[in-house]
Amino acid sequence: MSATQQPPVLPEASQLRVFQPGMSGEDLLAISLEACEGRGVSDIQFRAKRPIYVETNHGMECLDFLGFLSDCDLLEIYKELVRRQEESGHGFGGNDHASRPDNKIARALQRFQETRVDDFSADGVQYANGSKVSGRLRIQAHLSASGLGITCRILSDKIPPLDVLGIDPDTSASLRQAVCRRAGLCLVTGPTGSGKSTTLASLMDWLRQSSPKHIVTIEDPVEYRYQADMEHPNYPGHRAMSPTIITQQEVGRDVTSYRQGLKDVLRKAPHIILLGEIRDRDAMDTCLEAAQTGHLVLSTLHTTGAVKTMGRILEMYPHEKFHSVLSRLSEMLIFIHSQGLLKGLNGKRVLTYEFLQNNNDAVASAIANYTSGANSLEDVIRRAGNISWDDSLGNLLRRGAIDEQTYESTRMNRNDEDEI
Repeated sequence: MSATQQPPVLPEASQLRVFQPGMSGEDLLAISLEACEGRGVSDIQFRAKRPIYVETNHGMECLDFLGFLSDCDLLEIYKELVRRQEESGHGFGGNDHASRPDNKIARALQRFQETRVDDFSADGVQYANGSKVSGRLRIQAHLSASGLGITCRILSDKIPPLDVLGIDPDTSASLRQAVCRRAGLCLVTGPTGSGKSTTLASLMDWLRQSSPKHIVTIEDPVEYRYQADMEHPNYPGHRAMSPTIITQQEVGRDVTSYRQGLKDVLRKAPHIILLGEIRDRDAMDTCLEAAQTGHLVLSTLHTTGAVKTMGRILEMYPHEKFHSVLSRLSEMLIFIHSQGLLKGLNGKRVLTYEFLQNNNDAVASAIANYTSGANSLEDVIRRAGNISWDDSLGNLLRRGAIDEQTYESTRMNRNDEDEI
């Protein structure tokens, strides 16, 4: 005889509150965050008429034991997040009447009806009966076939040091040396969710504690907030002011648009400029101009590998501009650090990356002559001081951090039959 087996009951589920009709947005968010506790959640996906899904080190997980969310539930969650929308705190650009919660919600709903999308940052949410507070949240509200949807990325103001991200010590040292340069362009690339912002924040956090600089960032939104002070270098247990001042600007809060931030950034007398993303030709031109006029510029692109990064940059320009752009890049580019996060055998995500530094004539020549063929650029990536994507993957495979299937599905040069 055989009996139909029931799926196992999640032990933690019995201890959790679940969604109930008529709950406030604050309670729905608190319940969701309670369920995320201890799971290593980076993103929460809210959809109408569906349970919530969360992104963890193991991939997507469905928390259907909490119940389903109605259209009204999603609207209440959106309203609560709008109430918590981060304000600049400087008291300019608005008035008390406009900042009242009801007026904020009315303006947000009107804007959402016009644009069908809303991106903003929100303050952390209390949960566990008010005993805990989540990290700040990066929000996108949007519409889909099921109705209103909300994606919440849980941010952290705790910036990890570069050494714990999975970058080897030699590359970490090269990255630190690079951001100490007086001028040039540094690119950190990779797909969404590959940790680009964390790598940049780690570099900036190290730099702000070691050099007297003025750093200006333009971000949409601000993901990491840097402290004004630091551990005293000579007196353990004591704090000292950082030698670097950081001016962080968020699009929509401190500047009206990304374009305005780009236009005004050089007037703030920065030594270092961090642009959250190079989105178009205007942003690329700003980066090159700033680098050529004596500034260190750091930014990101949604590309994988140095060769594809060069191709993506050229896509922003007409063909007759290619030679000029490549010539400028061969002079101003300091490095391309391209990274990705993979599912590891131990259940945790592991970092793989490609690192190309423009530190000799061969690399500069390969960049300047990229349109003649990408082979020369691929060749210099394999030389001393650089790390190719496939070599990094091979190291992870040999260390037992990833399996053969992950290696094969992720490597770039599929025709390369060399032994690992």
